[in-house]
Amino acid sequence: MIEFRKEYFADERDDNLNEIGKPTQRQDMLGHVTGRSPYFDDHLFDGLLHLKCLRSPHHHARIRSVDTSEAERMPGVKKVIRARDVPLNLNTLLSLMDFGLDDEPMLADKKVCYVGEPVVAVVAETERACFDAIAKIRVDYEVLPHVLDVEEAIKPGAPSVNPTYPTNTFLYHEKYDHQKLRFGDVEAALRQADHVVEGRYQMSPIEQAPTETCGAIAAPETNNRFVVYTSTQALFFSLGTAAKMLKVSSNRLHFIGGTVGGGFGGKVDSIHEPMAILGCMLTGKPVRYAWDREEEMQVGAPRGAERWYITDGVMNDGRIIARKFIGYFDSGAYTRLSSYAIIKGTGHLPGPYTIPNVSSDVYCVFTNRTPATAMRGFGITGVDFSIEAHMDKVASKIGMNPIELRILNSYRDGDMKAHRRLAKNTALIECCQVVAEKAKWKIGSEYKAMSSLKGGGGERALIPAHTAIDQKGMVRGSGTSSFGYQPQPYVPSTPTFPSTPAFPSVPAYTPAASSSPAPGAPERRPAENAPTPSSTYNPTPSQPATPVEQRPAVNRFSSISGLRRR
Repeated sequence: MIEFRKEYFADERDDNLNEIGKPTQRQDMLGHVTGRSPYFDDHLFDGLLHLKCLRSPHHHARIRSVDTSEAERMPGVKKVIRARDVPLNLNTLLSLMDFGLDDEPMLADKKVCYVGEPVVAVVAETERACFDAIAKIRVDYEVLPHVLDVEEAIKPGAPSVNPTYPTNTFLYHEKYDHQKLRFGDVEAALRQADHVVEGRYQMSPIEQAPTETCGAIAAPETNNRFVVYTSTQALFFSLGTAAKMLKVSSNRLHFIGGTVGGGFGGKVDSIHEPMAILGCMLTGKPVRYAWDREEEMQVGAPRGAERWYITDGVMNDGRIIARKFIGYFDSGAYTRLSSYAIIKGTGHLPGPYTIPNVSSDVYCVFTNRTPATAMRGFGITGVDFSIEAHMDKVASKIGMNPIELRILNSYRDGDMKAHRRLAKNTALIECCQVVAEKAKWKIGSEYKAMSSLKGGGGERALIPAHTAIDQKGMVRGSGTSSFGYQPQPYVPSTPTFPSTPAFPSVPAYTPAASSSPAPGAPERRPAENAPTPSSTYNPTPSQPATPVEQRPAVNRFSSISGLRRR
């Protein structure tokens, strides 16, 4: 059942949202249910050729030699494509936006870095002829040590996975081997906290598993142009990548997208299009390059694995005064979109909570796994799971109602975020109140009375007068072969601290005898020997902090209220 809670923020929006709960028909529904929606694979051409790849059986190996002579003589084979046939055999999607260095070949040349990496492509009259020819190709590999764990990959002496990033970490801002965030002084605040709560959280890779596998068909057009029918989710990214790798002007490429048979992020950075176009260029015939289901599952770029370590400093009354993150994204063998996922994830920290001291070090790590890419909120989903699991752990540690803990620490409008932006259109408090109501989870009257519109701003809008910074992870050089760690000794100075955010004064949580949790909900009890909320956290600023300049009013979307005017 969908319920629209119009009582929240009723004076801040127009009452013109009236689609929720109505049976509105999608514009593409008729084509789907009648089977008439056109997909890339519905386009047929006379003389259509097929392309398939010989793939690495090893996680990590040096290519000593490749012999394709017998494959080239097989019936139906039109062209065997090697790395030397690719005009620019190195790419990374985000280099189109000048972010990161080209690191992934279309076809491996000197070594392979993951199981399934393509080494040779065969263009033939049928898929069967492709597979028969691939079986005749001989590759001499020198198997190399491999690494599959992110923390093992960054240890001294670990196998170097990616030649462009030999230390196995992406380079941020041409300066650091990880993405940093610093706000206040976390270490000093942890020393003043009544409790320090630590947690480790991990998410595995997830394959998007679209019904339609990744693929493209390229065919010659007049005027020395090529038409490409593709399942891509990012048409102009795919166009730019193809033009770059094939060294042709983009006006010679006629890309046609259309219906995508499931993508979920996995069809953003595919390289099917340049491979199909290259086959078309070398044969003069239409070429289809599409994965079968086994390839989709084995070499289709998944959501990357993540590992997060979170340390919280918490006062007896539930105020979180410090939060430290150390995160590792498993990018697989090449960059793809993982470097961007970390920028997104860091932008989400420390979650939807006002915490006066925050630090994070998040690493994009290369391992000998399948390269990772986008999937449904990638960069946010994993760390959000970790944050909320950790909030439950904190609540258990200090014996506090987990919903009340969230309400107490939630952003309010006007609070300063760790990225030095003011929070606006906040609604977590109201979401928590509705969840408690629906789940019949008892919360105190003082928490029911709290609002995202009250209690924010003021001292909570100030940037800390002191932020502890460091040079950890400094990397010298920005060329593809010049990275080298230059550790810098860090001598901490005597810290000074900003004023504590003015959290609402609330009593310690004591479960009521009449509480009626929802069926199956765990019984919540205070932790044994839990300290009383008498301790204080009162850092003194060394200099007046400065409020951030207010920005013009804008319309923003709130998950509860729709558009809220500011």
